[in-house]
Amino acid sequence: MEDFSLVFSLLVVVSLALLQIFLRNVFGFGFMWAESVLKILVLWIALLGAMVATRENQHIKIDLLERFLPPLALLLCRKMSSIFSAIICGLAAYWSADLVYYEFLDSTVAFCVVPVWLCQMIMPIAFCVMGLRFLSHGWNT
Repeated sequence: MEDFSLVFSLLVVVSLALLQIFLRNVFGFGFMWAESVLKILVLWIALLGAMVATRENQHIKIDLLERFLPPLALLLCRKMSSIFSAIICGLAAYWSADLVYYEFLDSTVAFCVVPVWLCQMIMPIAFCVMGLRFLSHGWNT
């Protein structure tokens, strides 16, 4: 599901951006809502990509210590790093859910009739999923 959503979002971004460029250059007009949709889809692509990266354990890591640590210390370091990452993702999930809640209360519209909070729902979901995956990596390491 993540892979499909990521590919679909990327295809929509590329298609919509190319259509917008074509319409503006050839006909002198474009869709008023396209820029807002593109911004939101970039957010979705970034967070869906981060979710896929944590699922595959291919996220960005600083592995300077891994070259010098003995196996047992390396295992402990990886576990602590995963738990720390899970805590950070948990905090990000909490605060982004708080943001979504306040956007829900404000009833702001992102584009057409789509509310901003609905577009931002990817943030708490993605951070929660990534946090759980980091906990899983820490447990299984």
